[in-house]
Amino acid sequence: MTVPYNRHFMGSITTCALLALQCFHVLFLALHDWIPLGTLNDVKTVRQANPGRKLLAGTLISLTPFALGLAASAIYFGRVYPAWLFWWLWISYGLLFVGELMAWWIPYLFHPEPERAARYQVMFRATHAFLPARNGIRPNTLHVILHFVTVTTLVVLGTLRAQQRWP
Repeated sequence: MTVPYNRHFMGSITTCALLALQCFHVLFLALHDWIPLGTLNDVKTVRQANPGRKLLAGTLISLTPFALGLAASAIYFGRVYPAWLFWWLWISYGLLFVGELMAWWIPYLFHPEPERAARYQVMFRATHAFLPARNGIRPNTLHVILHFVTVTTLVVLGTLRAQQRWP
């Protein structure tokens, strides 16, 4: 016996997944440089590399677009997202992904950046990583998780876009 496809139910699951992924991003961006997470991060070293106000400013700047997107997604939860919200989410998570590629994966896989590698070695040397070092960079586990969740968020956004009709 086949179960009939329920577009509303699938949309609900997708919307819940998107909201959960956004919560992860907001919590990650707000807390990963401030709250010790064992070997997943090294807040002491991050604070040495980015003292007080600089770290706070960086956290607020990186957090704001995602917090606004999460708030709007919560407001429209259970309803069809307006086009502007889809664009907000696509642009913010798309730019985040491009930034992740430029900051981590392009230097790791293709184009050595010795200054970035030296900075990352100081900031992340004591953190857990399962990938080998390459071009002086070793993506740590916490950032690999963030990058995976970012890609997943973009896939869920694409799925939600396919399920809903919007301009």
